[in-house]
Amino acid sequence: MGRYVARRLLQMIPVFIGSTLIIFCMMYALPGDPVRAMMGDQAYDPTVVANIKKELGLDQSLIQQYVNYMAGLLQGDFGTQIASQRPIADIIADAFPVTIRLTIFAFTFVSLVGIGLGIVAGLKPDTLRDRGLLTLTLVLVSMPSFVLGFLLQYLLAFKWSVTTPTVTDSTDFSQLMLPAIVLASLSLAYVARLTRTSIAENLRADYMRTAVAKGLPRRRIVGVHLMRNSLIPVVTFLGIEVGNLMTGAIVTEGIFNVRGIGVEIYEALSRREGATVVGIASLMVLIYLAASLIVDLLYAVLDPRIRYA
Repeated sequence: MGRYVARRLLQMIPVFIGSTLIIFCMMYALPGDPVRAMMGDQAYDPTVVANIKKELGLDQSLIQQYVNYMAGLLQGDFGTQIASQRPIADIIADAFPVTIRLTIFAFTFVSLVGIGLGIVAGLKPDTLRDRGLLTLTLVLVSMPSFVLGFLLQYLLAFKWSVTTPTVTDSTDFSQLMLPAIVLASLSLAYVARLTRTSIAENLRADYMRTAVAKGLPRRRIVGVHLMRNSLIPVVTFLGIEVGNLMTGAIVTEGIFNVRGIGVEIYEALSRREGATVVGIASLMVLIYLAASLIVDLLYAVLDPRIRYA
């Protein structure tokens, strides 16, 4: 196990470098000048703009800028935002906990409700409740998150006054409930359908017939034998979905005025602040890589037959 983890950690290094390099090049190719955009419509001195670019290192080649960025990143320096002159690390420190709380809420909702609905439908395939789940998930998959967000905001906040239309306190989980449900809706549909399919397929497996023939209690058959084998593809999906929920929060945070990393990315793109986007994206790449490693290690927990050399 230790050798496997060490090998995976070493494999993450080129993946991280390649991913951040691609993102860095994309931000470098953005049209417009971020320093000029910072000055707005006012008159400017080209000499002043050139000096600011030189101070920020924007006059160097793309490769040199990337090398400087990675050197700073190894020291915990994500760079400086051009418009506000704030360290990007401080911006991430303010916005990241907000998105983390929203993501944890959404991930918990997806895991509990999605797996629960999948189990209920999968244990009784081709029944009314199974068809009802498939219909519900089809609606959720077909409906864009911004449509569902505005719809629930109108119904629950404006028409029925059940909750507030926007989030005024990001530390209040009751205000994050509605954004979390909207953020989790698409993932919920996929998890429910995946769990349902996996449960229905494993019900017909030979080991299930053997467990029934041996006279094992139904609780043990379903809770141990069926669930542990059926949850392997679900765990794989959920591990990757952690990063998708965080990146998908851009739309949801905009609808409900949640000041997380989604809003920071949107505003940075509007101002052509490539350094801010690259800094946040670098952190997201690390989260994706860590989640992938954790998922691989969980396979051995769910299925004792899996061993890592």
